[in-house]
Amino acid sequence: MRMLPFIDHEAGESQPQYLEDLATAYWYSEVLFTAVELDVFSLLCPGGMTAEELASVLACPVAGVERFLETLCSIGLLGRDGTLYYNTLLSGRYLVKGERLYQGEAILWRKTLISFWRGLAEALRVGGRVDCPPKQEALEALNARRKKYVRAMDNAAVLKVREIIPLFRQLELEGCILEAGAGSGAVAAGFLESFPGLKAVLLDLAGVLEYTAEMLAERGLAHRVELRPADILQRWPVERGRFTLVILSNIIHAYAEEEAAHLLACAKDALRPDGLLLIHDFFIEHRREKAALFDLNMFINTYNGKVFRGKWIEEKLSSLGLHATGLVPLASDTAVIIAAGEQKRLAGLCLDKRGRLVVKIQELGFKEVRPVSAGDVQVAEWTGLRCRFGCGQYGKLRCPPHSPFPAKTREVLLDYSMALLLEGEPPTKNFQEQVLQAEREAFLAGYYKAFAYWSGPCAVCESCAEDGQCRNPRQSRPSMEGAGIDVFETARSAGLSLDTVKNRGGYVRYFALLLLE
Repeated sequence: MRMLPFIDHEAGESQPQYLEDLATAYWYSEVLFTAVELDVFSLLCPGGMTAEELASVLACPVAGVERFLETLCSIGLLGRDGTLYYNTLLSGRYLVKGERLYQGEAILWRKTLISFWRGLAEALRVGGRVDCPPKQEALEALNARRKKYVRAMDNAAVLKVREIIPLFRQLELEGCILEAGAGSGAVAAGFLESFPGLKAVLLDLAGVLEYTAEMLAERGLAHRVELRPADILQRWPVERGRFTLVILSNIIHAYAEEEAAHLLACAKDALRPDGLLLIHDFFIEHRREKAALFDLNMFINTYNGKVFRGKWIEEKLSSLGLHATGLVPLASDTAVIIAAGEQKRLAGLCLDKRGRLVVKIQELGFKEVRPVSAGDVQVAEWTGLRCRFGCGQYGKLRCPPHSPFPAKTREVLLDYSMALLLEGEPPTKNFQEQVLQAEREAFLAGYYKAFAYWSGPCAVCESCAEDGQCRNPRQSRPSMEGAGIDVFETARSAGLSLDTVKNRGGYVRYFALLLLE
């Protein structure tokens, strides 16, 4: 019997509750939608209200309002002091109208998609989008919906550009930039606000640019921007080789491979020899669950849109003679790829080395790659008892007592400040080979002190040498549990739910720890 870190997805209470939480997820979103529609957070700003006061303003019976406010408290959007309800930092920053980072319009746009998602089964039956909205939509309704969409996407883009701009902070960007499929122009606007020497040309449909002009005027940037109506799936009405920076932000996912390749080629043609191409989008390799759901959203709501792999984009850029950074994940659900005609032009970017490493390691096949602080790794004395009493592999090479003792593991952790928790699955040998690959990727990325603890007894060889001398010391590593690491508490401190297997044959998860510095 071996002590391995895993979770059973087939037995116990965790799986039915997960299904229940999935089935009732819309409860959360409907509460949020309603609160935004009623403008509850703006009404509570800045001093808060009692349930009676808010009910009076909303002209609603107080009993229901009080229950509604208590629910908002329970999901972290409101706080309560006695009878006074007030905004939390989250809702106060993002859900109060007039605040610079207000997200209400983006949130309510998600509500407009609900009816289309309810047609998912029909979309699967017909193989794609079911006609929605109606083809003969009235012009007034079309314009209203388009304006709502542009405003909603502006909410989201304002947050994204705050993550993107720091990547360019060390560069001196001057001249003219180009954003294709610009929408509200928020991404280009972020660069204009950060680099006074820039001007911009924005491309989009004429009906969209009407609202783009309004929003740029609100930002005080209209005098630095030229708006050019264009169908970006045709030849772009711009000068070849003119632009310092070309931006494709959340636009490639709206199309399939042929159109995406066209956009990349047009962007390359517009670049100056020393220019940079910024591609910001959802990618399959980053936040896989959200990326998969967004890809399904494209299946439902567009005619051929999809979420691409970053590798596919990189290959297309290479075929155009461009060098690319690889996927640079943002803290949120999107990532960027930055390309240039000269490799040295990318050297001045401020890229998150660890974030790029996480993506590379995920590509090796791990289910989860979770950054953790080395200080959050839990080391305990009891783990050795479970190895010695209850595991038939005790005494094997690289297992206790031939593995580092807890005291030594604590000493080693003092030499590190960060680590990655890697989640995989059996068979053990395959998992351990993946862990060694991950350690190598970290070393090649510049983390010269990279060292991995994996899961379970070493399975590199079919059997250990009878003379007690390891035949593969370069490839063998100690297990987390054998070195005194409490895998359960370490995983939980990283935000991962973990439980013991309750039925023989249940699905298991392996964990490894990759120390970085």
